Amino acid sequence: RRKEKMLYAFSDKIGCMSQANVDYVLKHNPEIAEDRVEVSPNCVDVVDMSISQEKREELRRKYNIPLDKKVFVYGGNLGKPQGIGFMMKCFSALSDNEDVFFLVVGSGTEYKKIEQFVRDEKPENVMLMESLPKDEYDAMVACCDVGLIFLDHCFTIPNFPSRLLSYMQVSLPVLACTDPNTDMGRVIREGGFGWWCESNDAEAFCRTVETAVEAPLKEMGARGREYLF
Repeated sequence: RRKEKMLYAFSDKIGCMSQANVDYVLKHNPEIAEDRVEVSPNCVDVVDMSISQEKREELRRKYNIPLDKKVFVYGGNLGKPQGIGFMMKCFSALSDNEDVFFLVVGSGTEYKKIEQFVRDEKPENVMLMESLPKDEYDAMVACCDVGLIFLDHCFTIPNFPSRLLSYMQVSLPVLACTDPNTDMGRVIREGGFGWWCESNDAEAFCRTVETAVEAPLKEMGARGREYLF
């Protein structure tokens, strides 16, 4: 396969969202001309996936999610790339916080580790659920308050998880806890729809969660959805 015929594409909605990926490819592949690398806008269909307050409360009761707490939801793969050990460390550090509730929905090679953590530590503000059908998952996410993204701190290649779009689609602000090489944190903060901290600092995560609890979440979530357009 001839190199001049290869196409490198990064699928995100806006160019700045994956500029770090483009820069990385060009830096590590100097033989590739800049005009051979481009950002392809994400093809997600922006539809109204919001739910009423009544439906929100109904779903929380159905899944035994507290009505009086700020719910932080993580949905997606639970594997090595997500830095599950650090995720559990963060949850443990906030186990006594009565203002927040963490919902983890997904599957993967590290699922059993989180399951064991919940079984052993018995944190009252953490719930683990296996993967749901897409329509049920979308409704579940919509009844929460903040979307979580975790990436292992060891990454040197910029990553931009597509689950960010699912949070933005249902108007959830986002808390991203990642390595410093991805530009996701910059996009989220500059867009005004969330927060970022490095995924090797549990104390910073705790402080960021406390900041989020006091933030205008609906307003920030609306900005995230607008960012998709």
